[in-house]
Amino acid sequence: MPAAENTLRILSYLAGRPAPVAASAIARELELPRSTVYHLLTTLASHGFVLHLREERRWGLGTSAFELAGGYARQQPLARRGRPLVAALTDRLGESAHLAVMSGGDVLYIVEERAPRRPALVTDVGVRLPAHLTASGRAMLAALPREQVRALYPDASVFPDRTGLGPRSPRELRELLREVRARGYATEDSEVADGLRSVGAAVRDHAGWPVAAVAVTWAGDAVTEEHLVDAVRSTAAALEARLAR
Repeated sequence: MPAAENTLRILSYLAGRPAPVAASAIARELELPRSTVYHLLTTLASHGFVLHLREERRWGLGTSAFELAGGYARQQPLARRGRPLVAALTDRLGESAHLAVMSGGDVLYIVEERAPRRPALVTDVGVRLPAHLTASGRAMLAALPREQVRALYPDASVFPDRTGLGPRSPRELRELLREVRARGYATEDSEVADGLRSVGAAVRDHAGWPVAAVAVTWAGDAVTEEHLVDAVRSTAAALEARLAR
């Protein structure tokens, strides 16, 4: 029991930090022996729940921890609270809208609202797509600590493409995410399906972690990006407020 309790304390501590931290800081803050902290961190890292940034000598949450968060989200709160907001977004814009969460290097769609007389989409509830190609995924990746993004995309071998477009290396992805952070929202143009564009905004929890993203998809010549951005961002902000209650 002490080992299980201390493991959960370490994960909770890392989840509340804005960036990876040193093992000595974890030991000090949690009042645990350093040997215990190193042993538990090593075990957690072997299962992907934490990652070790060796050059910086720091530890942060790994992709398995985000899988758990995504599992919780799929089991009710995000979908339940987000569905009426996404539906209202579709009604307001007349375009298809969706809500997605991160699942490893993919996005998983948990709410989908189709607008009438609009092009068929490849997205649907339960569908996974590569996060680096979608507006939803890019919005969430841009909100993650850079170390987490490096862990998800260590080299060019983890960059699948669908239409021949999109980033194909960590350097190209870093540049793209830098632009997303500067704008405050993400876009994609024909990188998931030819002729379709999307704009997305991250939904953050109380600690600033991206728990989901709201996005709208439309035919490339139907409307302008500027027409949709404010509505998508305001919907993401409204969902953040609902989750904080």
